[in-house]
Amino acid sequence: MVAKGLEMNSPIVRIDDVHLVYPVYSVNAMSLRHTVLNLAVGGRLMKGRNDVVHVNALDGVSFSLNDGDRLGVVGHNGSGKTTLLKVLAGVYEPDRGRVDIRGEVASMLDIGLGVDWEATGVENIRIMSRLRGLRSAEIERRMVDIIDFSELGAYADLPMKTYSAGMSARLVFTVATSFKSDVLILDEWLGAGDANFINRVSSRMSELVENSRTIVLATHNFGLMESICNKVLHLDKGRVKFFGSLNEYKESIV
Repeated sequence: MVAKGLEMNSPIVRIDDVHLVYPVYSVNAMSLRHTVLNLAVGGRLMKGRNDVVHVNALDGVSFSLNDGDRLGVVGHNGSGKTTLLKVLAGVYEPDRGRVDIRGEVASMLDIGLGVDWEATGVENIRIMSRLRGLRSAEIERRMVDIIDFSELGAYADLPMKTYSAGMSARLVFTVATSFKSDVLILDEWLGAGDANFINRVSSRMSELVENSRTIVLATHNFGLMESICNKVLHLDKGRVKFFGSLNEYKESIV
């Protein structure tokens, strides 16, 4: 169950015993199991009838975040990081458990979502901003700042299909963080771009947190997480391996 509008003194995000299972059809169960075990990164598998495999993507996940918290979600590929973000964003409904969020959610889980690759960068800024409910006057007022921060330069007037992955990621990140949101959800592609841009991302994140926004960031980049986050959620095969402060997590992996 996904709910919004908790009491003002309650956590801004509260996840309680969330479970989510994927059925994988038309595959040979033993073959898939063997492949996942070899990779050592897959979710926990459960074999059903007719060689249908169920992937236990989230298995009893619970945690809460308060205003100003910045959560880094870590774990191997297949550990449940992106699935958790999609549950928080309302893309997936959990099979069991409760998701409570106080305030508006802005998510950047797929850089292609809401993007018209045939349209220019400027046109896409308008499209993505309108999807966030912004009025035309506000969009135009922020246009130059968005182009400058995303470092598009002359590419702003070219179709986005000509952009590199890093350029696309910078533009989507900049648009999403140019407008107010209570909970900002970011997937690991945020690390795209050079060191200078990543440093600027960290500075921008700090500004967002100072405005009482909560951030959930899934990443493999420990340095990026360390510069942004104050809490860590470590997932392993859909289960919580660790949840606590960044300092406690650093001590636990020494």
